[in-house]
Amino acid sequence: MAQKKTAKDIAKTIIFIVVVVSLIRIFLAQAFNIPSGSMKPTLLVGDFILVNKLVYGDWSIGIPFSGIDFYSYQNRLAKPDRGDVIVFKYPENPKIDFIKRIIGLPGDVVEVKDDIVYINGKPLKREKVGYFTEKNARAVKYIETIPRKYSGKEHSYTVIEIFDKEGKDFGPVEVPEGHYFVLGDNRDNSRDSRFWGFVPDSYIIGQAFVIYFSIDTQSPGIRFNRIGKVIQ
Repeated sequence: MAQKKTAKDIAKTIIFIVVVVSLIRIFLAQAFNIPSGSMKPTLLVGDFILVNKLVYGDWSIGIPFSGIDFYSYQNRLAKPDRGDVIVFKYPENPKIDFIKRIIGLPGDVVEVKDDIVYINGKPLKREKVGYFTEKNARAVKYIETIPRKYSGKEHSYTVIEIFDKEGKDFGPVEVPEGHYFVLGDNRDNSRDSRFWGFVPDSYIIGQAFVIYFSIDTQSPGIRFNRIGKVIQ
């Protein structure tokens, strides 16, 4: 006959869960949800993602799920590179987390003109691949290709531009040392470095790498086809 769990057993279980979750959050990964459409079509509202903190994010010790940290330490196993999708503290309010794509590295000269991105005077390659349609908007989809600095390879991802809406121009401006220039993939509907400036290196939390769950907030329903999708 199974014995009833005592209050002491329950307390031990809770403590164990808290410790495990804390260790995962400190050293490995942290979960975030996507509240806005600034990273469409890569990330949709209702996506739940995991962020790799081990690769180049910061480690923090605190109360799980509370946002309260007692100690933080920044780790670097790799350097943030062009094309990486990162979660970071919003420079204008560090209590808020943002997610965007790195476009410019320290020392890069970045310009955005007529929706074309230039890095060090060279335009990024783009290829029109179709349309992105939603209830209230229709946009053109492009495959944009960016040269990575540290791997020497090129990285491609999808961006969208909304019909009849002009994007915001920027620069040319050199990215300061210790900072990064970031853009949303939804180029005409994203508040990013074009509006509020550069992301300090110390504000980077980690690299987004997978969608572990997704809910369609308009239908509503679970988007099973997005679960397990790797973030490019």
